[in-house]
Amino acid sequence: MSKASGALIVVAGGAGFIGSHLCAALLERGDEVICIDSLLTSRRSNLAALRGRRGFSFVEADIIDGLPVAITARTNEITRIYNLACAASPPQYQADPEHTMLTNVLGTRNLLRLAEESGARFLLTSTSEVYGDPDVHPQPESYRGWVNCTGPRACYDEGKRAAEALTFDFGRMNRAQVRVARLFNTYGPNMHPDDGRVVSNLLCQALSGNDITIYGEGEQTRSFCYVSDTVAGLIALMESEIGGMEPVNLGNPDEMTVNQLLGLVMELTGTSAAVVHRPLPVDDPRRRRPDISRAAQLLGWSPRVPLEEGLAATCQWFAEEIGATRNPAVVAAE
Repeated sequence: MSKASGALIVVAGGAGFIGSHLCAALLERGDEVICIDSLLTSRRSNLAALRGRRGFSFVEADIIDGLPVAITARTNEITRIYNLACAASPPQYQADPEHTMLTNVLGTRNLLRLAEESGARFLLTSTSEVYGDPDVHPQPESYRGWVNCTGPRACYDEGKRAAEALTFDFGRMNRAQVRVARLFNTYGPNMHPDDGRVVSNLLCQALSGNDITIYGEGEQTRSFCYVSDTVAGLIALMESEIGGMEPVNLGNPDEMTVNQLLGLVMELTGTSAAVVHRPLPVDDPRRRRPDISRAAQLLGWSPRVPLEEGLAATCQWFAEEIGATRNPAVVAAE
């Protein structure tokens, strides 16, 4: 991370899982942070530790509707804009696909125009979902993807692709300094217990003693990056003096099957819950692993937190969050 700048930074989606950690990291280095969030899929509780901290303010608003006066009145002071606004888990973004698409298009446009007016640098958090169900493995930024543009996930996949197009167009036209990060399967504390993602599903079901759900045969692969590593990558990308006209993958290249993750979760929690299999969701990617060569070369970035360490911290947080009895193995990992 760069040294404290005392800058005024806007974080859209700052009450979300990753956004709340980003706000905390920026405050820690001495920046002033305005967090804007609609709270439609994020949670106020994610900001509990930040409220009252010097330099932090929260604005409840939807970036689709334009930006509130609390932000536009300080346009000339803003130096950085992070756009993390948008539901990221399939059940959440599919629940209101119109809103998901508009958040990515209208919301991103509104923030880009703020960047243009303020001269602030803009960073879009895009996603590995732009690669769809990839036929190139691992996925480099040059891969154009295999996305079903009419399927139930398209509101998110195509929404993010459109957001990237807008961002790079503003950059090409010298209307804003831009950066685009493509995030791969981030996990950690502040995840929503019911967000439907594989880490939260497995941990919460195991801790609650409910049946553990595996979709398909569990042989699909994912690569899991702990949230502190993702946040460090976002800040490094924002503060880098690169041209900014190329997306950058941020994720952990250590690939594993869902069944392997299940084994770690069962060992960590000591659960004896039954495992049940259900059909794979439509367009669910079979394999997912980032090529992070560009991040390593341009940013000197790579993930540092081992999965076992990050999973233990996440398990502990979920155990406290859902009121489950903590397993001695979790306590020992503190």
